[in-house]
Amino acid sequence: MDETFINLMADLKEQEVLGLTKEKIARGVSHIDILDSARAAMEIVGKRFETGEYFLPDLIMAGEILKGVSEIVKPYIKQEREVKKKGRVIMATVEGDIHDIGKDIVIFMLDVNGYEVYDLGVDVPAERIVEKIKEVSPQVIGLSGFLTLAFDAMKRTIEEIERAGLRDRTKIMIGGGQIDERVREYVRADAYGKDAIAAVNLCRKWI
Repeated sequence: MDETFINLMADLKEQEVLGLTKEKIARGVSHIDILDSARAAMEIVGKRFETGEYFLPDLIMAGEILKGVSEIVKPYIKQEREVKKKGRVIMATVEGDIHDIGKDIVIFMLDVNGYEVYDLGVDVPAERIVEKIKEVSPQVIGLSGFLTLAFDAMKRTIEEIERAGLRDRTKIMIGGGQIDERVREYVRADAYGKDAIAAVNLCRKWI
């Protein structure tokens, strides 16, 4: 991994990061190395947010930089190998919560690892998630929530999936700032992931 790249991205230096990404691509640096560095930088951003050094606008900025890196790198990934999609994943931030940075990082990592991801956005009602499950038959559903009020929304969403008779067809993972094993038990999800790598590993295990 590239410490210079990591530090620039963690410090939210957008133009420098995007310029360095293009330079790396031109030099033939592996997209895996670029993405690993971006992931490491986002972990630093997350820690700075947890300690109060960064605030929500900083998280939004970091997400925008990550999207910029993704847009530069993704065409080259497709050139390197036409990936047969490994499986379908629905991602949504649950009703009542509008945080999307963590969700977007997970979607980014799933996408570059070969999964077909349906992003339903933020503040998503349970009914819309059920409709999408019926439409695309995903193997995995990812529910995201940063606020503690999201726990009840996750629980209601999973209950709606059960009521629709769709629970046995899919695995459900949850993630977000306050999520732990107790929350997983409360909402009755199959697993929780601490970060985007955990989400990718869960999809690998389940699909």
